[in-house]
Amino acid sequence: MASVHLCGPQVALAPVAKPASVDGLRIPQLSSHAVSRSRKFRGLVVRAATVVSPKYTSVKPLGDRVLVKTKISEEKTPGGILLPTSVKPKPQGGEVVAVGEGRSIGSNTVEISVPVGVQVVYSKYAGTELEFNDSNHLILKEDDIIGILDTDDVKDLKPLSDRILIKVAEAEEETSGGLLLTQATKEKPSVGTVIAVGPGPLGEDGSRTPLSITPGSSVLYSKYAGSEFKGADGEYIVLRVSDVIAVIS
Repeated sequence: MASVHLCGPQVALAPVAKPASVDGLRIPQLSSHAVSRSRKFRGLVVRAATVVSPKYTSVKPLGDRVLVKTKISEEKTPGGILLPTSVKPKPQGGEVVAVGEGRSIGSNTVEISVPVGVQVVYSKYAGTELEFNDSNHLILKEDDIIGILDTDDVKDLKPLSDRILIKVAEAEEETSGGLLLTQATKEKPSVGTVIAVGPGPLGEDGSRTPLSITPGSSVLYSKYAGSEFKGADGEYIVLRVSDVIAVIS
């Protein structure tokens, strides 16, 4: 009986049997050439190739776009309850880490008004998310940035462009007939006091036109406009000046 040594202990090879048949069906046997090839590649192991994504060392926003490193979502509520991923509040703020060269208006180039390193607040559904340097980032247009906020209190927000910051008036606790209202049935107010205003929109020559509304004014605004925030002393809303319906007194 012949034997052959293949990458390990000796393996005995059984003699080639004669072709078998089942109910007249002839079962073919491997040819000596096929057996020889199977012996030849028996020690070869093929593994699936692993595709490695390229590691980028920098991200440079173009035009009037800004790269923001977003804040980490809260892991638990103020009461200590752990939040699952599905209900974690999506952060609306972060640090500017890179800016584009600005926008072109006519023959003028207007630079980005938010410098690198400041903390900003942006529109909730704006931008494109990406992971960079093991952190979550967002690339968005400058116009999607609501304002600059260097503290943790929204009342210190500095609005950008044609936006204004309003402290929302408190909802009525009872009806005119004296009936107490639950939180669910309180009418959402559309009235508030202007806290801060932006520098104004850009004109065709690249200069900004100051807003006509000033801090301290009481205003009536569109009911479903703007972005709402919870401050330490109440509710605030940031909206564009075009969403203000009237100045009241």
